[in-house]
Amino acid sequence: MDEQFERMKVLGAGIFSLMLALGVARFAYTPLLPLMQAQAGLGLAEGGWLAAINYLGYLSGALLAASISNLVLKDRLYRIGMVMAVLTTVMMGLTTDFWVWAASRYLAGLSSAASMLLGTGLILNWLIRHNHRSELGIHFAGIGLGIAGCSLAVALMSQWLDWRAQWFVFTVIACGLLVPALSWLPAPDTSGVTRSGAPMHDDPPSPLFMRIFMASYFCAGIGFVVSATFIVAIVNRLPGLEGQGSWSFLAIGLAAMPACIVWDFVARRTGALNALILAAVLQIVGILLPVVVGGMVGAIAGALLFGGTFVGMVSLVLTMAGRYYPTRPAKMMGKMTISYGVAQILGPAVTGWLGATFGSYAGGLYFAAAMMVVGTILLLMLKAVERRDREGARA
Repeated sequence: MDEQFERMKVLGAGIFSLMLALGVARFAYTPLLPLMQAQAGLGLAEGGWLAAINYLGYLSGALLAASISNLVLKDRLYRIGMVMAVLTTVMMGLTTDFWVWAASRYLAGLSSAASMLLGTGLILNWLIRHNHRSELGIHFAGIGLGIAGCSLAVALMSQWLDWRAQWFVFTVIACGLLVPALSWLPAPDTSGVTRSGAPMHDDPPSPLFMRIFMASYFCAGIGFVVSATFIVAIVNRLPGLEGQGSWSFLAIGLAAMPACIVWDFVARRTGALNALILAAVLQIVGILLPVVVGGMVGAIAGALLFGGTFVGMVSLVLTMAGRYYPTRPAKMMGKMTISYGVAQILGPAVTGWLGATFGSYAGGLYFAAAMMVVGTILLLMLKAVERRDREGARA
């Protein structure tokens, strides 16, 4: 019982850290974007640039995570990142200066990488050391909780509070999330064995597998970032759906909450790669529904499908990284996220440009869906490479 309680506490630290860094510090910006455009003079292109700068911060964090092997240093940087998540949230409400907002978004990106990569790596390392199943579904529920919580909070607060006051309310929420995110995660164990005494060995994939895997994850990053960043603004601009965008973002969060646990079960039955391919196909449908079907039904159905797949794909990829590198999972997680992070810089910038050029974000959704199709083809190629590698190892 004590062991299970300890496991849930560690997973709880991860959930609260993701709600703090991914939910509040990073994704509160999405439902607040239309409000900031209406009340704070933020333009279409500038909105895209702020999102791109946020992902540049995330990419910088991924590069850092990929370069560090020391567990104690990772733990220290994770904790700094969580405090930074609170500070970057309050920064957004203190000014209307674009460059201060840009600095806030960059640092928020860094803090989200601290949670997503360093925190996740520390938790996965703890699970493997304590002979628990190396699955992250429960941990990644924090992303869905954060997104749903933020969109619901904005929908409720917008009736009484302006954009600035809402950022200050989110700062108070962030302070509450910071406590368990820091106090429930134990200091890392740096020994080379599990609790039962078994040695921990890395089993890295082939270089070709890694190259294709990173390319497919780049495509997934484009598919994710366009919808995640602009869905509220996209839905608000669809005929008859003015002011309804925050509900689609709420639907994404609600679908994301149980999704990772569901995809863990799917992966157990089909294998991780087959689960990734299925999630990618469903995500393509989810991205296209708001513009192809239209109306509130298309918007909500698309949001549910998108929310139910994007976080599942991230969870499956990072879990695979942990299985290949149990002694230093954040290293491969960081490499994969660099690929995902480059996509997250290009995606919002391209979508912002398409929006400014054509007066609509719909072109961005078609662009995201096309990239996801390429990513799915690469995942199918990956199955053949994995089979070849397995046969080569047996020969």
